[in-house]
Amino acid sequence: MEVDYSIYLVTDRGLLQGRDLMDAVAEAIEGGVTLIQLREKDISSREFYQLALRVKELAHSRGVPLLINDRLDIALAVDADGLHIGQDDLPVQVARKLLGPDKILGLSVSTVKEAVQGEKDGVDYLGAGPFYHTASKDVSISPIGPAGLKKIKETVSIPVVGIGGIGLSNIEEVKGTGVDGVAVISAIMGAPDIKDAASKLADAWRRS
Repeated sequence: MEVDYSIYLVTDRGLLQGRDLMDAVAEAIEGGVTLIQLREKDISSREFYQLALRVKELAHSRGVPLLINDRLDIALAVDADGLHIGQDDLPVQVARKLLGPDKILGLSVSTVKEAVQGEKDGVDYLGAGPFYHTASKDVSISPIGPAGLKKIKETVSIPVVGIGGIGLSNIEEVKGTGVDGVAVISAIMGAPDIKDAASKLADAWRRS
């Protein structure tokens, strides 16, 4: 599957200030988001399943793939396009075996060692970071910055997406590392005008 990782939205309803998630996702896609990761930590499995079905229908109607964060069961249940896992989730090889060879499998990494192991174990892409400090995720890992991101990209042959504290002010710096895209949470989900925020990020990515 050919995937455009350039403007990769990770959802976070906590940033919407009461706005509807489906509306937010639709606006983000209209603005130029190319890939969506549905991330839900605080709802029941049934709610997550039902939400994922709705987001998948919306995303696919606009030609955008849907990945599920962490939850292999939900990814399988809704036949999502793929799954994104972290270092503390299921081992990559187990996730790949259950997910199947044709689905997208992504892994969060913060070091070259993790990146190399992830590629060896069979992931399709890496989410590398945090690029800068970020309020969207509770991480104790120090930011890897441009140098760390560039090193990871140069070490592996699979796509790499930068994540963590990325927005309009530094997207050009991120692209300068050679990565394949930016994973964005608050710069889109927390923006007053979601479509406009996504559009400006997409334009900045294409220009830089």
